[in-house]
Amino acid sequence: MTAILTVVGARPQFVKAAAVSRALAADGRFREAIVHTGQHFDPGMSDVFFDELEIPKPAHALHIHGGGHGDMTGRMMIALEEVALAEKPDWMLIYGDTNSTLAGALVAAKLHIPVAHVEAGLRSFNRRMPEEINRIVSDHVSALLLCPTATAVANLRSEGIVNGVHAVGDVMFDATLFAIAKSRAASGILAELGLAPGGYDVATVHRAESTDDPARLAEIVAWLNERAKQRTLVLPLHPRTRQALARTGIALSGIRVIDPVGYLDMTRLLADCVEVYTDSGGVQKEAYFHRKPCTTLRDETEWVETVEAGWNRLWRQERRQPFAEIADYGKGDAAQRIAAILGDAATT
Repeated sequence: MTAILTVVGARPQFVKAAAVSRALAADGRFREAIVHTGQHFDPGMSDVFFDELEIPKPAHALHIHGGGHGDMTGRMMIALEEVALAEKPDWMLIYGDTNSTLAGALVAAKLHIPVAHVEAGLRSFNRRMPEEINRIVSDHVSALLLCPTATAVANLRSEGIVNGVHAVGDVMFDATLFAIAKSRAASGILAELGLAPGGYDVATVHRAESTDDPARLAEIVAWLNERAKQRTLVLPLHPRTRQALARTGIALSGIRVIDPVGYLDMTRLLADCVEVYTDSGGVQKEAYFHRKPCTTLRDETEWVETVEAGWNRLWRQERRQPFAEIADYGKGDAAQRIAAILGDAATT
């Protein structure tokens, strides 16, 4: 059997890994071991996702979080190298663009373990974002680049990367389809919060570029405070954002602040809201999957097709394009396609 070592550490990675792990198990040709770096360590940001999305419990939990980017990534690399040497995987499977992604990619490259990168080829073209550096480096050491869109494939081609590139669709769409029906039966979040379908908006703010610059955070909060005057605005507050608000004294006004929620509760909130405001790449797409207009609280997005199709707009844009469907994200079979590609690669 082909041994897969999967590295995850943050909420969006748990969601993506859930879909792919189910496909790997169903395929029957793989033995997967999951490593949880601990980048998201709060139970509301971590444990609940493994339970709700039916992800196998991590074989290795590293409990690494906090500190600067270099410190965190370095500690992850030290621990991941020990795990990789013990597990001797045929492939290192990484997701997205976090410090956990970068640490997994670099460790595998140094140990000559081929890397498969799910969500390869995304670019915001803003190298001040830590995520952008993580994406670029991870892509350039990967043997399999599993792209969600044709734009991602074109981005890689422009950087000279053409071998091992596959357009597979978006595994987040797979995960959303899995979660929608389940959330209807399992989530009571609307009743708990006293919300009515179609009577509220949802916001999320968590990226370092949003929280680490007090002036930018103040601008985002002021923008959200204005939106909260128009309709109930629900904000599951990320621990990093909560700390930044406390540190700077920036005040939320009229916003319904709640603790971080699990994936099924978040799915239900997105499914029944009116609009979405976020700096998250994953939530931008999830808004589209639920066909909810989204405003991205950034000056650029790696998911350009959501803007081109009108479902998303950057917050400084006054108008959005006419609504259109996005074919690139696939039909909900991206995880099965990834399993097939990994299986074929293992036999060549």
